Amino acid sequence: MKRLILLTLALILVGSILADTLKPAWEPRPVESPQGIPNPRHRITPTFEFSVTPTSLLTNYYDYMIGAYNGFPLRVIPDVAGGGYFMTYHARRQPTATRRVFYSYLDTAGNVINNNEITDTSLHEGFSSLAIDPVSGKPFYAWHVNVDADTNNETVLVYDLFIEGIAGVWGPLHTIGNAPTTIDPPSFPPSTDNEFIWPTAVIGPSPIDGKRRIYVAMRNYVTHSSAPSENPYIAYADFNEADIMAETVLNFTAVTIPQMDDWNNDPDNWRRPFMAIAADNTGKLFYTGYHYAQDVDGNDIDEPDIDVYVNSNYGMGVWDHVGRYSNLPTWNPPEAPGSTIGYFSNADEVPYADEDLSWNVANSSHLNAIVDNDGKLHFPAIWALSTNEGTYYPNIQFMKELVFNPNDESFQVREVYPVKDPTDTFNQYFTPWDIEAPWGEVDEYGGNATDGYYPLMVTDWPFPLWDETAHTDAMMFHYNNYKMTEPNAQGQMAALWQNSYRARLFNSFSDAEYSDWANVPEIFISVSRNQGQTWSEPIVLNNIDVPQMANIKPMWVYPADKMIYVDQSHAKLGVMFYDDYTWGSFVQTPSYHPTNDGGRTMFMELLIDFNGGASDDPSSPAPVNVLHQNYPNPFNPSTTISFDLPRAGQARLDVFNVKGQLVKTLINGNLGMGRTSVIWDGTDADGQGVNSGLYFYRLNGAGINQTRRMMLVK
Repeated sequence: MKRLILLTLALILVGSILADTLKPAWEPRPVESPQGIPNPRHRITPTFEFSVTPTSLLTNYYDYMIGAYNGFPLRVIPDVAGGGYFMTYHARRQPTATRRVFYSYLDTAGNVINNNEITDTSLHEGFSSLAIDPVSGKPFYAWHVNVDADTNNETVLVYDLFIEGIAGVWGPLHTIGNAPTTIDPPSFPPSTDNEFIWPTAVIGPSPIDGKRRIYVAMRNYVTHSSAPSENPYIAYADFNEADIMAETVLNFTAVTIPQMDDWNNDPDNWRRPFMAIAADNTGKLFYTGYHYAQDVDGNDIDEPDIDVYVNSNYGMGVWDHVGRYSNLPTWNPPEAPGSTIGYFSNADEVPYADEDLSWNVANSSHLNAIVDNDGKLHFPAIWALSTNEGTYYPNIQFMKELVFNPNDESFQVREVYPVKDPTDTFNQYFTPWDIEAPWGEVDEYGGNATDGYYPLMVTDWPFPLWDETAHTDAMMFHYNNYKMTEPNAQGQMAALWQNSYRARLFNSFSDAEYSDWANVPEIFISVSRNQGQTWSEPIVLNNIDVPQMANIKPMWVYPADKMIYVDQSHAKLGVMFYDDYTWGSFVQTPSYHPTNDGGRTMFMELLIDFNGGASDDPSSPAPVNVLHQNYPNPFNPSTTISFDLPRAGQARLDVFNVKGQLVKTLINGNLGMGRTSVIWDGTDADGQGVNSGLYFYRLNGAGINQTRRMMLVK
C-alpha cells in the first residue's frame, strides 16, 4: 500500500463541549503516501544516567494531560531557596473521585517531601500551572475550578510561603478569572458570557522597584464565532517576598488582546489560535503560537498563520502583532526513476506543482513558549508536509522550533529532529526523500516496473499513541505534547516530545518485526548547549531498551522549566510524566478503552552527558569519516564496511532493510580506537541469503550514531 490517510487541517466543532476539554472533528481525505523508512542519524547522541530513577508519587485515575496545556507544571527551585523541584498536576485518587489539583515538593536528591491536594474542598479542579519567584523561590499555583454559585469555571491562584523548607503554607486564594466575564471587542458588540480557564503562569520583572510581576494567561472556553476561538485573558499583579510573607492579597489587573477578541466574536470568519505566554527580563510580554483561519464558507483564508503578540510595557497598553507564514519550501519528487511526473497528487490524481507543497505547522496545540538569554522568543512545533488545498500527510511530520528576534522582528525556523545533512546545499530543510548526496534527487525508489515505483522516504510519528483514529479521529489534536525548556545561565536547554513510530509499524502496518513494540510509547529528548542554535540526536527512553523504565508506559510528559547545570558537558533534566496502566486515555471522550484502571503520576531526573562520552560538541555533526561507504557498492555477493572510532569503547554495527527491520548484527562488543573493518556476505542472522535491494548499515558507539546505504544486486 503506497498511500495513507490524509486529514484536513481544518477543525470543525461538532457536538457539545464535554467537561473542560473541547472536542474537535476531522474530515479525512485519502491520498497516497508510503509507509516509509527509519531516519538515519548522523549526529552524536548524548548519553545519560538516572540521577533519580522513575518514582511514583500517586496512583492517578485521571489519564489525560495531567499538567498545564501550554506551560510548565514542573519547575526547578532556585538555590537561594534550597534547590529541588516544585510540581503540580491534577489527579483522581479513585476511579469515580473528583479531579483535584496537587502540589509536590521534591528535594535536591529527588525525595518526595510533600505530595497533596492544594485545597481542602473537593471541587472539580484541573490543568494547573506553576511559576516560581526567581528571587525568593516562592511558588505560585494557578488552575481552574468553579468556586461560586453559577456553573462557570473560574481561574484561581495561590502562593506558598515555603518557610524554612516547609511547603504547603498557603497564602490567600485569589480568583483572577471570575466568570462570566464581559469582553468588549473593537469591531463587535460586547459579549458577557466569557469563561477563561486553562491558565499558564509566568513571572517577569515589574515596573515597581523591588518587585516582580506575575502574569496568568487564561483562554476562553466560550466562542462567539462559528467554531472554537480561544482569545486570552491575561491577569497580572506585582509582589515581593515581603508581600508573600505578610499573606497579602495581591491586586490583579486583567487585559486582553483586542485583535484576538475580534477573532472570538467574528461570525463570518473563524480563526482558532494555539498559543502560549512568555516574559523576558526587560518588561516585554509575548503571546505566541499559530492559528487556523477559514471564511464563512469553509475556505482557508490566505494570511500568515504564525503569530507573535508583543507588549513592551509589562503587559500594559498596546499589543503589537507580527505574523509570518509557517510554510517552508520543498519539492515534489518524481514518481519513478526518470519520470517528470510528481509523486504527490490530489484527489483527482493531478500531481502537485513544487510550489503547491510545503512544510506547515500542524498538530501543535499544546506548545509552550520560552525566552532565551539573548531575549529571543522560541516555540516548538510540528511541521507537516502539506498541500495548497489545506491538507497534510500525517505520516510525514517532523519536529522544529520557531525563533523570533524582537529587535528586528525576524523569524528563523530551526530543525530539531530530524535535521538535514550539513553538506546539503540544495534543500533548505530536511527532505525525507533526499537525505544523501547527490542532492536534489530522489535517493532510492521502492517497487518495480510491473507494480509501480515510489520514492523511498523517511517517515515518523511524533505522538504518544500510534492510533490516529482514537477519540473519533482526534488523537493528533488531543495527544500532541511538545515542550522546550528555558536555557539555563550557561545556555543548556532541552526539547522533549513523545513518539510511537515503532508501535505504529506493528499496529497500523502489521510489521511483525516490531511486535515487541506493540504497546510501547517512547520519550525523545534532544539537548542543546547553545540556546537551541543546534540540537543533538535525541535520547530515546522506553520500557524495552531502558531497564529503569521496565513495565512503564510513559504518557503526558513534561520537562522541568530548566536544566540544572553541572558542568560544560553535563546537566540534569527533571521530568514529570504519567505511567499509563492501559495505553490511551479513558477519561477523554470517547474513551479509548473500557475500564478506568488509571496509572501513576511519576517523576524522574536524568544526568545528561552532552558529548555522548566524546570530547566534541554533540550539537555538531559527528566526524564525516567515522563510518565509511562500503566497498564495493553496489555489491554481489559481499562487501566491506569500515569505520574509525574516535576512542575505545562499546560499538555495534547493524544491517537493516528498507522497512527498518534488523537483518543482521555484524559487530557488537568493545573495540579499540581507530579503524575496524568487517565483511558482510549478504546473509541474515540465520545465515540465509537476502534479496537484492537497498540496505542500511548503522554504527552506534563511542558517541557516534551514523547510518549509510548500500545496494545488493544479484
